[in-house]
Amino acid sequence: MPTYKITAEQIVTGGDCISSIDGKKVFVPLAIPGEELEIEITKEFRDYSQGRIVSVISPSPHRVQPFCPLYGTCGGCNMMHIDTGFQQELRKSILREAFVREGIEPPDIELVSGADRGYRARFQLHDGGLMERGSNKMIRLSRCDCATAEVNRYLSEIPPGDRPRGRVHLFGSGAITSIPGGYDKIVIAHEEERQQKKEEKALKGQPRKTLGGRPLKKQKRIRPRFEGTSFDPANSCTIGLLGKEIRFDVQGFFQSNLEMLAKAVPLITGGLSGGNALDIYAGVGTFSTFLADSFGKVCLVEHNRDALAWAEINLAGKSHESYGLSADNWIRNHAARYTALNGGFDAVVVDPPRSGMEKSVSSWLAASDIPRIRSLSCDAATQARDTAVLVRGGYRLDRLFLLDFYPQTCHIESLAWLSK
Repeated sequence: MPTYKITAEQIVTGGDCISSIDGKKVFVPLAIPGEELEIEITKEFRDYSQGRIVSVISPSPHRVQPFCPLYGTCGGCNMMHIDTGFQQELRKSILREAFVREGIEPPDIELVSGADRGYRARFQLHDGGLMERGSNKMIRLSRCDCATAEVNRYLSEIPPGDRPRGRVHLFGSGAITSIPGGYDKIVIAHEEERQQKKEEKALKGQPRKTLGGRPLKKQKRIRPRFEGTSFDPANSCTIGLLGKEIRFDVQGFFQSNLEMLAKAVPLITGGLSGGNALDIYAGVGTFSTFLADSFGKVCLVEHNRDALAWAEINLAGKSHESYGLSADNWIRNHAARYTALNGGFDAVVVDPPRSGMEKSVSSWLAASDIPRIRSLSCDAATQARDTAVLVRGGYRLDRLFLLDFYPQTCHIESLAWLSK
């Protein structure tokens, strides 16, 4: 297979560096901008190629020896070959470039960071291991240097062959304040076993629903607001966060870097106060729990009813109103009525999925007179895209933060402060 000598250029979203061969772009993983490399092409596409480093001819001064023996095989980390400080500068450059592409010259990006290893509390194991990079093969491991001490204790003391089969969710942290059973300071939820037990329990002792050999028709009825949500006490986890207790199901989403979450919450909710706050894509209500201390009422919008059921627990006793539907649905069918009854919003916190805000959400916010918006995002491109809509609607981008939740990876969490 032929090889080519290239110079790695800009790092892009996903962590690869780009270069070109005969005018065609090539994406090279595990490279560092400025390095001279010998590469081979692994995949060809119409508009670009993918390459693999054969040798590093002229290494970057920021290249370091990865501290994990599984690096390059495990699919988790992809920046461990770069020193921590330069990793952060590269993530800032990816975030800044995303805004520039949208026609926005962002303010100086403010870095908020924590420990660069031993931080990750949340894991998904598949048949007792992690997924190999670019394949469905399992990696059997007894330690992960990015994991918390609690997770590593489980990995070291429970051999891979003795771990549950299927997909298993782990959440291990010294911040856990209550354990519903299971390993010390770690909650373990095995999806397949628990689902099977639920189904067996539901079927056990049930009479056959037939009439004259024919199935009975289901009767329509009004469902209570949160009926149908799943609640398994064995999967529940409670953590202490800045003097509050936050509860969630480890099979659902929750931030895995609790040190960074504690640093981020004051930036997301601090300095905001008034009569009404809006929390869109509210999840289990983590931010609303803190907003409720400074606002007369908080409105939560979250399409995942399982998550919203936990939010109801976390906001018990606080003045709030919850909507278990999509943000688009809420805006089209409930926003006008809510503001007519409760008055306008004094601030909004937005924390959408990787795909960003729905178009109707960013357009509605851009046309609103809500004085302050805090926009949290796990994707630089959609954060920039949605911010551009708000800026065109008259908002100012006052501050932009890189929240460095995931050292050793190219994953970027960012927070934009906007005002009108």
